[in-house]
Amino acid sequence: MALPPDKASEMKQIIRQQLAKMDVHGRIREVLAETIRDEIAPEHQQLSTDDLMKALRRRGIIDDVMKELKVVTDMNNQEVTLDPKPSTHFVDRQPPVLKKTNIDPTRRYLYLQVLGGKAFLEHLQEPEPLPGQTCSTFTLYLLFRNQRFRSKPVPCACEPDFHDGFLLEVHKDSLGDGSKMMDATTMLSICDPVHMVLIKTDMFGETSLVASYFLEWRSVLVAENRITNIAVELLGVESKVSVGVLNIRLEMYPQLNKILSQEIINTQFALERQKTAEKERLFLVYAKQWWREYLQIRSSHNTRLVKIFAQDENGINHPVCSYIRPLRAGRLLDTPRQAARFVSVLGYERAPVIGGGSGKQEQWCTLLAFLCRSKGDCEDHANLLCSLLLGYGLEAFVCVGTKAKAVPHTWVMTCGTDGIITFWESLTGHRYIHSPIHPDDPPLVEQPKPTYPYRTIGCIFNNQAFLANCQPSDAVEVCAFDLRDESKWKPMSEEAIKSVCSPGATTSLPPFPPLCASTIDAAVASNEIELQLRILVSEYRKDLGLTTVWDDQLSYLLSPALAAYELERTTSISAGNEEFQDAIRRAVPDGHTFKGFPIHFVYRNARRAFATCLRSPFCEEIICCRGDQVRLAVRVRVFAYPESACAVWIMFACKYRSVL
Repeated sequence: MALPPDKASEMKQIIRQQLAKMDVHGRIREVLAETIRDEIAPEHQQLSTDDLMKALRRRGIIDDVMKELKVVTDMNNQEVTLDPKPSTHFVDRQPPVLKKTNIDPTRRYLYLQVLGGKAFLEHLQEPEPLPGQTCSTFTLYLLFRNQRFRSKPVPCACEPDFHDGFLLEVHKDSLGDGSKMMDATTMLSICDPVHMVLIKTDMFGETSLVASYFLEWRSVLVAENRITNIAVELLGVESKVSVGVLNIRLEMYPQLNKILSQEIINTQFALERQKTAEKERLFLVYAKQWWREYLQIRSSHNTRLVKIFAQDENGINHPVCSYIRPLRAGRLLDTPRQAARFVSVLGYERAPVIGGGSGKQEQWCTLLAFLCRSKGDCEDHANLLCSLLLGYGLEAFVCVGTKAKAVPHTWVMTCGTDGIITFWESLTGHRYIHSPIHPDDPPLVEQPKPTYPYRTIGCIFNNQAFLANCQPSDAVEVCAFDLRDESKWKPMSEEAIKSVCSPGATTSLPPFPPLCASTIDAAVASNEIELQLRILVSEYRKDLGLTTVWDDQLSYLLSPALAAYELERTTSISAGNEEFQDAIRRAVPDGHTFKGFPIHFVYRNARRAFATCLRSPFCEEIICCRGDQVRLAVRVRVFAYPESACAVWIMFACKYRSVL
């Protein structure tokens, strides 16, 4: 913005006063003397401007000045600052100085800055949000060598205003030489990429996966000034066309003593690609031969769901075994059943399909994309649950088959040491014991009735094994799960699977993230949803010409029931509601009627939940209750799980005097 001459002169005077107030000139003289004394070699007689600027940045002086120089002038009722922060225009800023932080001086760090985005053309006409207005936002998630980061949400725009920095530790896999500073050559052998996932959250809180990208960071090892800038083009997960560009700056801390040549970097990358391609080629040759042998057993095997490869969100094929890895939840989850409950409260959404038709879109999300989006298809849920159960030491497999009406489906199976086979439905957390039917038994022998919804099973797999069902029938109810009997289950070579699916086997394998603790305050979230529901109910009844009187004590008495419902979902054990029932009997006077309606959600949108509740005739009857001395109650209980997933229990209730 161009300033009039008088305004410019006034601003210069303010800047001079502020600099004098901060004693900037004195601080610069101190830095100059210190730099000449400590950092300039005796043979160098001159100190360049760049050397001085680096010293000032390193000590945070420039940063302090820029923070203090914020001048507000009343010019056409607009705010003018010396540190512009445009919401839609990309500005190439200098990297902020790393101030005091808890870093290990013996380790290397990669400082990754996101300096804005551009060419997000889908949001070209997006209006700028008004102050306080809810709008759609972008959030960028990062994963690097077991470290996870998240950017601040920024409004969706053609040029989103990303300005975040992330300090990534470049550590070794082993603890040996832990105190030795890694040099450039050692870091060159670390082929783990920085996995970047861009998530869009609309104004209703619904998330969608915009793009997933694997950033090769080692180009910074050849940068002469230890800084390199990269323009990252993100491709959409649906159409595989460009959705936008992120401007990334990479910087190494501490500064490398010796940089590598571009030729060495190119040679290393070429060797890695060659090694990966050779392993994948050999596995593909083996898989084709294995499949031919499987078809020769029985021609009908061609129609069974035996899935060896699956596409991720970027359309890249990976062996299905690579989507599984033993995953330890630390102290975030205590039991396998609690893990199943956690997976079930992650949202279910089929992979998006452009156009019509009933065909199922092929997309198995990488674990980071699934967790960041907080919803996915049945395969995503099953892969995560199987990984968690393996982490708990169980023999777990993902099952690929069908449910009713021949709909393709995946679920999880565990094999007990006592031979008991348990099916785990990852979308609901329900468990089923498998009791096979024996068709050859005499008619008078009573056969078990299956309680599970599964109809056929084509194959099972985990991170180390892949087995295809080669029994005469692929019906689950008659299937025998003696996995060591190769006449019933045809296995793949464990060595072949290990060559492409074990951690570090190939550079094309997506990294596996750790789970993160919830950021949701369950009590606060419960209160907010409950208050919103009270307002919605009161407005709804007002439109019907009804008054609303809330009974706070009755609302409070509903809490034990909601806690018992969640406990039963988590443990599969009925907690008992005797105390709740006794309290309700005491709270409802003689001659009065009590009605209650519990319902469960996996999202925290009160308006959406209320609309769903009204679709239930029983709930609508409570909300629209008419009569004498009508008192309404509502109680909300949010149960928080890792990854900010949550189970939301809502109970509406009413009591009124019965009139004959």
